[in-house]
Amino acid sequence: MSDYLVRATALDGKLRAFACITTEIVRELSDRNKALALASAALGRTATMAAMMGVMLKGKETVTLQIRGDGPLGRIVATADSEGHVRGYVDNPLVELAPKDGIVFGDVEKLDVGAAVGDGFLYVIKDLGMKEPYIGSVPLATGEIGDDFLYYFAQSEQTPSALGLGVLVGKDQAVTAAGGFLLQLLPGVSDEDIDYIENQIRQFPHITSLLVQGYTPEEILKRLIPGDINFNEKVEIGFRCDCSHERFARGLLSLGAAELTKIMEEDKRAELVCHFCNEVYQFEEADLLELIAEAKRD
Repeated sequence: MSDYLVRATALDGKLRAFACITTEIVRELSDRNKALALASAALGRTATMAAMMGVMLKGKETVTLQIRGDGPLGRIVATADSEGHVRGYVDNPLVELAPKDGIVFGDVEKLDVGAAVGDGFLYVIKDLGMKEPYIGSVPLATGEIGDDFLYYFAQSEQTPSALGLGVLVGKDQAVTAAGGFLLQLLPGVSDEDIDYIENQIRQFPHITSLLVQGYTPEEILKRLIPGDINFNEKVEIGFRCDCSHERFARGLLSLGAAELTKIMEEDKRAELVCHFCNEVYQFEEADLLELIAEAKRD
């Protein structure tokens, strides 16, 4: 099943909901980062959250999620836009830790994402086309990613929410399933409906187990939400990086003629790698000479 996201409302517009499958996105991110299971899980959860927060935006707006913990994974970053394009990276993709006790699904052991992330802060950066981006931050609640975003919504956006994020990684390090859901309660929702949803969440199976069983995002929301659901939008989502040779050339140009000349004299070439997709961009001596000439003209 291809990755996609649905946006819905219920309870007479007093609840908004999102659910998505992100298996292909997370698999792509895992492959490009050459990530082991822990990094795939942490980055996948963050990217899934980015996909859902991205479709809340409009036009050319983007959201960047950064998790900066003191654990061995280092920084985790995911960016998404309103059209469902997602990219991301983790500083240290080869981290391995002992698994938690218990089983998530089948014979796959539970990954200790919280220990790999550690203590630190969650940052939400929204580029809304203004002079300065919106930046919200909260301390990490547990480092398990989902709990941290729930804390962010409660503290920074004052929006009571329910959230499920999951990435299932097999013993062969391959991403088997990934996805998530987000429910946000708006003013006017009744205590009875809140109690019902809270009870549903307590009894709800891990989302990856449902995805492996073939549940769609629509079916996940129908299982969670009481009454009629209005599905307002279905968005195809996928990995996309906007890096290019031209963009990296502009970055080199910003170094100035003197620094570019030093690079050419010492190395005769430059090799730059995109953090988000690991694409390698080569600049040979002729390319550097052109950039030096342009820098001198400017």
